[in-house]
Amino acid sequence: MSHPAYVIDELISAKSIAARIETLAREIHDRFKDTDKLVVVGLLRGSFVFIADLVRELDLPVEVDFLEASSYGDGMESSREVRILKDLRGEIGGRDVLVVEDIVDTGFTLSHVLHLLESRSPARIETIALLDKPTRREVDIKATWTGFEIPDEFVVGYGIDYAQRNRNLPYIGKVRFT
Repeated sequence: MSHPAYVIDELISAKSIAARIETLAREIHDRFKDTDKLVVVGLLRGSFVFIADLVRELDLPVEVDFLEASSYGDGMESSREVRILKDLRGEIGGRDVLVVEDIVDTGFTLSHVLHLLESRSPARIETIALLDKPTRREVDIKATWTGFEIPDEFVVGYGIDYAQRNRNLPYIGKVRFT
């Protein structure tokens, strides 16, 4: 399948992302400083770069697990049907949990995942999203922490893809179709 030609304009620099993650890590540390172990749950695939950088900044005992949920496929619009493609390997009952999302758009994915995880009775569950597009929200949900609020633009980089491309960019870029 061919994709239309596009260029990528830098929206958020790698340096800005790194600085924001340091601040967020301090806030997360303050919230969970009494935990015996924080289960950091990354939502694949878009969060993998963010979660790697975030956990390296956390001065807490952490366990990392992943859940893969999809509502996009290869498209640019949410299908609003959330499918769990990979579930957690570990148990979260009675544990402190931090869900790491790349971007909160319509809110369907994060809402679905939180309902699923809350049904497993964690002690505490909080959320962090690298990016937030509040103008696109269709579900009343907001992450506990947000890296950056962005306009309604299609973005790539820093783990976020367009049809499995551009995840390796060190910055967040806005896709502009030519």
